Amino acid sequence: MSIFSGLIQKIIKSSSDANLAEKAFEFAKEAHSGQKRVSGEEYIQHPIRVAQILTEMHLDPKAIAAGFLHDVPDDTKKTLDDIEKEFGKEVAFLVSGVSKLGKLRYPKDGLEFKPAKDRLEEPIDLKAENLRKMFFAMAEDLRVILIKLADRQHNMETLGSLPPEKQRRIALETMEIFAPLANRLGMGEMKGRLEDLSFPYLYPKEFEWLAKNVKEKYKEQQKYLEKVKPIFKKILEKEEIVPIDIHYRAKHYWSLYQKLLRNEMNLDKIYDLIALRVIVDDVKTCYKVLGAIHKTWRPLPGRIKDYIALPKTNNYQALHTTCFCLDGKITEFQVKTKEMHDEAEYGITSHWAYKEGVSLKSQRKKFAWVQQLRDWQKEVSRPGEFLESLRIDFFKDRIFVFTPKGDVIDLPDGATPVDFAYSVHTDIGQHCSSAKINGKMEALSKPLQNWDVVEILIDKKRKPSKKWLEFAKTSFARSRIKRFLEIDTDEIFPQAVVKKLTPEEVSHKPLSPAIKIKTSKEGFAIFLAGQSGIQASLARCCQPKAGENIGAYITQSRGATVHKADCNNFIKSEKKWPQKIIEASWGSKEKLRALSLEIAAEDRLGLLSDISIAISGLGINILNLQTKTGEKIAKISLAVEISDPENLDRLFHRLRQIKGVTDIKKD
Repeated sequence: MSIFSGLIQKIIKSSSDANLAEKAFEFAKEAHSGQKRVSGEEYIQHPIRVAQILTEMHLDPKAIAAGFLHDVPDDTKKTLDDIEKEFGKEVAFLVSGVSKLGKLRYPKDGLEFKPAKDRLEEPIDLKAENLRKMFFAMAEDLRVILIKLADRQHNMETLGSLPPEKQRRIALETMEIFAPLANRLGMGEMKGRLEDLSFPYLYPKEFEWLAKNVKEKYKEQQKYLEKVKPIFKKILEKEEIVPIDIHYRAKHYWSLYQKLLRNEMNLDKIYDLIALRVIVDDVKTCYKVLGAIHKTWRPLPGRIKDYIALPKTNNYQALHTTCFCLDGKITEFQVKTKEMHDEAEYGITSHWAYKEGVSLKSQRKKFAWVQQLRDWQKEVSRPGEFLESLRIDFFKDRIFVFTPKGDVIDLPDGATPVDFAYSVHTDIGQHCSSAKINGKMEALSKPLQNWDVVEILIDKKRKPSKKWLEFAKTSFARSRIKRFLEIDTDEIFPQAVVKKLTPEEVSHKPLSPAIKIKTSKEGFAIFLAGQSGIQASLARCCQPKAGENIGAYITQSRGATVHKADCNNFIKSEKKWPQKIIEASWGSKEKLRALSLEIAAEDRLGLLSDISIAISGLGINILNLQTKTGEKIAKISLAVEISDPENLDRLFHRLRQIKGVTDIKKD
């Protein structure tokens, strides 16, 4: 135990309630006395490591105490009552929550093993997604989830001592459930660790190949960046910029492997193998650093990413640029503030790192239940208030029921078999005639309870009834019932003509702006309503090729998805949602021409951000961007991709409206 005494003392001293931490450790040490893990190590080493991880997350003293004690009730003679008597109700509640989550067992067919290549940009796995929701629903308090994540991390670190079959099952759970949970909470570093720990157990051959091929490149890049750092510091000194920190971080193995799959497994195409990170005080300084980098080293066209003006879907914010750096070597720089860095690393737990309450922005709008986690903190003015609001009670009005195959369906409290039927599939809802709940025939109006097993019996002659509206709870079920009742059955989904939109209309459609567009063949680009540069991706179901007749479907958060015009999925979308269909066509990339602009403006905070938003908001691709500042005047040189003169007129008009812009010239 002596070799751990230094670590224990460090954990205790880091806590704002050292007495509580020490007392919890001594209690756990005595309770686990004589116990060994499968590896042969003393059992107490596990709770020590869990407490250490929680300390690194900057969690509160009661959470760290619960980290020491989390296995005591299940694995020792001590009970929850003993813990409550010694440490109070809150610590006992946290330990109880972790114990309850430990008993959550995933159905054997609830998780599906997929080849590594099939995990690229895959659609949401509803089975896994619902299991994650169950995880949150059962936890009741965010700290319970964080303790469980720390527990899972150490279990993965010591997974090698278990039998191969168990290793694979636990690694799959970690990849499918725990890593995405960390991601939902914005905990990028935790997500990366869990994925990397799972990688060698799920894909041993791929991991071995990567480790063998990347090891020397990591060493080479680290040595190179050590040469770049002092030169870069002098460049910043000349610009009177004092960074909080300059460091480099190697890309996580799993993330790197996924990127390699998108780049023909060519390591030479990965420029952010190890990126140089610059942490500064504020957003204005971020843009100033970017200007200093570009003044010294030439950026690669199309490789400037302004994630401050346009954050990633997981709310990640930073400025990225890739330049021909020292000795002409291609190098990625990442520039961010301390708050952006901490949120990217620790997500929701970064709150505890601050003495004042921090308002963290919501992430992943498509997951409203996760957004509520983030929205809590918008009302916080002091740390105590945040801890008081940690109870996850927005799930109190949700229930989880099962299909006969064990799939989990998430429904609102009071939902009925009709809601369940429509949640499984619209056709099942349209023709449901009766329901079995836990093997017993029940009325379609009977409210469902948590953990019910529901089987829907269908009759093709059965149609929705007006009475169903009296007990259907979900908006999806009610809208489908109303649609059926209001429209004749033969005209529920009338054939629609593709709507022809003008480029001006397209610029106001709710498409995510993007600075590059995917193409299926070199030399061709996709034009939506005659305009290029709008975010688009090729549908996997039909994989349209250049020259084929195509159409596009506007998604909620991923721009437009392009299909073959005769694709069955596209035809169904035309029928169901004609308002979301947009004209699409192939065009030669020669129609796009590069144009250089010089913008003069009064230097101010957010200027470059406003310019980036204005350009990308028009669907125009930014190829290059450089800034020079002096005596409160900013000169911005940029290259953009223009498809027609009308686009240029709109661009000039939009740029002139930006506050402080005094002059715009074509080069």
